[in-house]
Amino acid sequence: MVEKKSTAQSKKSVKSAQPKVKKGAAKKVVATDESVFPVASFPEYAIFQTGGKQYQAIPGKTVAIEKLDAQAGDNVEFKEVLFRKTGDGKFEIGQPFVEKAIIKASIVKQTLEPKVVVFHFRRRKKSRVKRGHRQPATVVRIEAI
Repeated sequence: MVEKKSTAQSKKSVKSAQPKVKKGAAKKVVATDESVFPVASFPEYAIFQTGGKQYQAIPGKTVAIEKLDAQAGDNVEFKEVLFRKTGDGKFEIGQPFVEKAIIKASIVKQTLEPKVVVFHFRRRKKSRVKRGHRQPATVVRIEAI
């Protein structure tokens, strides 16, 4: 019996030494070093909005955005630029948009996003409804910022 008490006492001392954290509490991480929280390594990029959503534009990359009324191969311009980083490391933040900033892009294709399944089930009522939806999207290639 003496041995059981000693192991119980040692367990209590270990538990009391650890800080108590509530279940579901988010841990706060503050990052000041670039190795912990890397800044975008691209020399030039921008944040723009279209269709009520915001996207990151990097020259040469493709982005799937909300559907635009245009054909594949057409050129489009986005003038609602919220943020821009230039090649020399300078940042421009818009209030709400950056003045004289235009993102030039070309449309690659019109497509549909992956299917979203909506399933309604009411227990004990013999009621089941299964519907699927595919949101139309436009894939654009960013040419210049």
